Amino acid sequence: MSTPIGMLIAAFCGMCLALQAPVNASMSKTLGSPVLAATISIGISFLLMAAVWLTWDRGGSVAQIKALPWWAFLGAVFGAIFVVGSIMVAPVTGIALLFVCVIAGQLIGASVADHFGAFGLPVEQISLTKALGLLMVLGGAYLVQRV
Repeated sequence: MSTPIGMLIAAFCGMCLALQAPVNASMSKTLGSPVLAATISIGISFLLMAAVWLTWDRGGSVAQIKALPWWAFLGAVFGAIFVVGSIMVAPVTGIALLFVCVIAGQLIGASVADHFGAFGLPVEQISLTKALGLLMVLGGAYLVQRV
């Protein structure tokens, strides 16, 4: 895959995330439970991905799943936290501020993970320039909430 195609796919994924929060928040309001709304959302995601795997991919095996390190399953935990958190926060902050804060958190978390080479990825230390960029993102989050 070329970098421009990857960037377009990433932008599309970002738009999907931005739409996921208000759709799930609306479902939560109707159901009266952010956890039930998240369960439905993640359950449908599971069914969709299982169908895709069974139809097209079929890679992997039980033995390979058993060989995964314990932390490989944290992605699901992080996903659940994001879905429930965004359902609860979106009605309070609005979608734009929610995602400015999400992006700030992602950049800080990614920078810390890079710095320590977390989860088997290469080490990329936090430079002064990167630290200043992160501070600017936090400043942007402050400005978005002030408007």
